[in-house]
Amino acid sequence: MTRPIQSILDAGSTLWLDSVDPDEVKKNKARGITGATSNPAIIAALIATGRFDDTIKKFMGEGHDDEAIAWAITDKLTKDAAREFKDDWEKSRGNTGWVSFELDPLLEDPDNGLSVAERSRKYVELGKRWAEGQVNRMIKVPATEAGLGALEELAAAGVTLNVTLIFSERQYLAARDAVWRGRQRHGSKSRFKSVYSIFISRVDVYTKEHCPELSEEAQGKVGLVNAKQIGLKNAAFWEDKELALKQEMIWASTGKKLDWQEEDYYVGNLVGADIQTNPPETFDALESLGKSYEANATQLPPQHVVDEINQKVDIQKLEDTLMREGTAKFADPHKKLLASIQEKRAALG
Repeated sequence: MTRPIQSILDAGSTLWLDSVDPDEVKKNKARGITGATSNPAIIAALIATGRFDDTIKKFMGEGHDDEAIAWAITDKLTKDAAREFKDDWEKSRGNTGWVSFELDPLLEDPDNGLSVAERSRKYVELGKRWAEGQVNRMIKVPATEAGLGALEELAAAGVTLNVTLIFSERQYLAARDAVWRGRQRHGSKSRFKSVYSIFISRVDVYTKEHCPELSEEAQGKVGLVNAKQIGLKNAAFWEDKELALKQEMIWASTGKKLDWQEEDYYVGNLVGADIQTNPPETFDALESLGKSYEANATQLPPQHVVDEINQKVDIQKLEDTLMREGTAKFADPHKKLLASIQEKRAALG
């Protein structure tokens, strides 16, 4: 019997779950998934199930306001997931078994009135706070101007980082170099781990709308080419650093977006290197498809397709557009999380 998820693992990929739902963590850990990521949208969806009403009532009884409850329940759910993956962290000596904790997305809300420097300082403060005392927690920071400005100080403090919301090589290079400078300042490299989350499918949505001149052969492949080219640069950069742990890419935003794409279009084309993070429904779909996968994460399309993409797609314009959209999507789920807690307070109070 074909075991799709196992074939991806056997090819050399690491798989993480884009959820900290306790039931999904246990279910997918049994499939070979060895880490997890969280964000406000995930936490809000879990709260909506009603399964955590007792926990919310407990925090209410302790006098927490809505904001404090949001962070308390996020902290609890990510700690619980980290406990489940602790053995994977130990067996891999820190290469996997991590659970990502996203810092306050409202720092990217344009209405907060903070300067870039003030937001960077706040990222550093919060990153240190939420990392303290946590063994296998990654602190997730966006590759915004303010987020990038915080990375060196966080890395210098020994905080393990997941830099998220990356769309371009420029963002990746700025993030990687800042993290590496910080870690060199820190001194010890024995437990140094960093990951860089590149968003893939949103790129192809962008090019369909903004780059209609792309040939049929190139359209829908820009996200993969962009990610793979950056992945190759990442592997090359770290190759001679003689580090104990891998500094890896995370292939994120891998759900199909275009009508002609198969359900596993991105997942199936990013096998064999680095880390895939997928929601529970993607792992369920993989199992039902029943395919076997082979390594292809370093394989690019024919050179003329790569050349066409590099010539016709203005990556800076792409980055600017997707970051405008991305920062809105970044902050809005946290506002919804706070609204859902307010609703729970009214219903449970």
